[in-house]
Amino acid sequence: MKILVMSDSHGDTDSMLLAIRRTIPELILHLGDHDDDCDLTRAMFPQIPIRSVRGNCDAWSNNQDEEIFSLDGKLLFMTHGHLYGVKTGTETIVGAAKAKGADVLLFGHTHIPCYETADGIVLINPGAIGRGRDRNAKTYAVLELKNGAVTCEIKSIDES
Repeated sequence: MKILVMSDSHGDTDSMLLAIRRTIPELILHLGDHDDDCDLTRAMFPQIPIRSVRGNCDAWSNNQDEEIFSLDGKLLFMTHGHLYGVKTGTETIVGAAKAKGADVLLFGHTHIPCYETADGIVLINPGAIGRGRDRNAKTYAVLELKNGAVTCEIKSIDES
């Protein structure tokens, strides 16, 4: 299964739409900060299911702060990350993911992409699809779940 993972769109729906067109995913996950940007993507791509969680800039959102669900035999834990202090490290959020039995941890908030393994859990932060205060490159992740394997590639909108 090919999954497009985005976070911190901050109103940049053009970049979101471009990532969707480039990836053609089977599922889209939005990790918060302007999760209402998903409304346009739902309208433009009604055939692609979208799941999203609330970030620290989503006070008006009716979404949950986190979701945990199974896909292709893997348990995924998605959250924005601000409630776990991810800007100062991943120890707390990795502990939460481990306590939930997660195989894959998806979080944003830092605007810094990462794809690594910690304590047996795959950590994926797609970075920010919309530029934030720090002006990092606009990035997203393409997560693949296939035959029990988890692979991920961090991509930049600026790549041709």
